[in-house]
Amino acid sequence: MLGFSFDKLLVIAAIAVMLVGPQRLPLYAQKLGEFVRNIRKYADSARERVREEVGAEVFDDIDWQKLDPRQYDPRRIIRDALFSEDAEEPAQVVGLSSVATRSDEQLAVGALPPFDAEAT
Repeated sequence: MLGFSFDKLLVIAAIAVMLVGPQRLPLYAQKLGEFVRNIRKYADSARERVREEVGAEVFDDIDWQKLDPRQYDPRRIIRDALFSEDAEEPAQVVGLSSVATRSDEQLAVGALPPFDAEAT
């Protein structure tokens, strides 16, 4: 939960009580409760709207853990892509496509595209 332990939350609450004071504390506690209820209501309505838009059967079949961006490590993804054992050949870089060249000729794999010193 965002790296907060019970002890840290208790210290934050004690500091908040001292800063707010006993007269305004019930009002701020009420506003905090309303804020949490509104956030929960917005999240529930968003979930229901997605369920209606996508369809209930598709929504229930989605693996939400798989879509969690915190589980992805870019270094691991690149390492797996570069050093995968199921790849038969390393990826070959092809020069410019025929759309970018002056003629309709295809470049051979590994061939350099024509050089134009006046091109901007």
